[in-house]
Order: sequence, then C-alpha cells, then structure tokens
Amino acid sequence: MSPSTATQDGEATRPGRRRGGAAFLLAQVGAHASSRFAERIADLGLTPPQAGLIRAIAAAPASSQQQLATQLGLLPSRVVAFVDDLESRGLLRRERSSVDRRQYALHLTQDGEALMRRLQHVARTHERDLCQALDEAEHAQLVALLGRIADQQGLTAGVHPGYAR
Repeated sequence: MSPSTATQDGEATRPGRRRGGAAFLLAQVGAHASSRFAERIADLGLTPPQAGLIRAIAAAPASSQQQLATQLGLLPSRVVAFVDDLESRGLLRRERSSVDRRQYALHLTQDGEALMRRLQHVARTHERDLCQALDEAEHAQLVALLGRIADQQGLTAGVHPGYAR
C-alpha cells in the first residue's frame, strides 16, 4: 500500500490519485459497505431492511409494528409486508399486546433467534473485513469519530437511513 499524505485542504491522497474529502469518502465507503453487506446477508435469505427489522425486534422484543416503523423510518405498510413475510417463514410471531389490545407485539421465534445469531456473525465478519486496514486503536477511533458525526447529524443510532427508501 502506498503511503498517504494530507493536502492543504486535509484530503488524503496517494501519489497521482485524488481521494476526495471526508464527505465523499464516507459516501464511497458507505455505499461499498452497504452493497457488500447486502450481498452477504442475501446468503441468509434476507434484504437489508429485513435484517434491520430482525435486529430491531431482537433488541426490543414486544415492539409494535408502528413502533418499528417509526424507529426504522419505514412506512407502516412496508413494515407490515416485511412482518408478513418473516412470519410466513417462521422467523417471528405476532402476539396481542398486553398494553394495547389493538396492536400486536412482535417476537422472534427460535428460528428467528438462530437467524439473528447468524446475522450477528455475518455483521462481525463484515466489520472485520471492511476495516482490516486499521489496527484496533484506529478502528476504535474511527467508530468514535463517526459516532460523533452521526450524533451531530441527528441520525438514529443503529438504524440505516437507507431503509426508508
């Protein structure tokens, strides 16, 4: 790997190659990471929004479809379609909410929990592969810096904004 240098405007370059600013690099790496993650979870029979929904249910069992739609920034009708599909595959179940009988609380089934564990393994592998150019301290620093940017921009922790599309 060629050494990088910083230009006056702070852009990282390699000899004869302009990389762009932080916003461009975030977009470039983000698009690449999203695409690669989608490829990896396709092997599990999931799309990124389905993976996000499973992850959200695992993190907050008994959430309603409306709560998940709000959290993930999805139209409620899209959540219903995803829930219908995942339920038909035996990955989650709907139960009447004990708090509001008009709503359903969502729970992962045993198969859904097993899939969530596989999804976590894929995510860890993806993270490791994507960040292999960094040592442990650099990785921690990158996560901290990106977290600060995400917070400052008002992004919801743990929710990919692309799910809404």
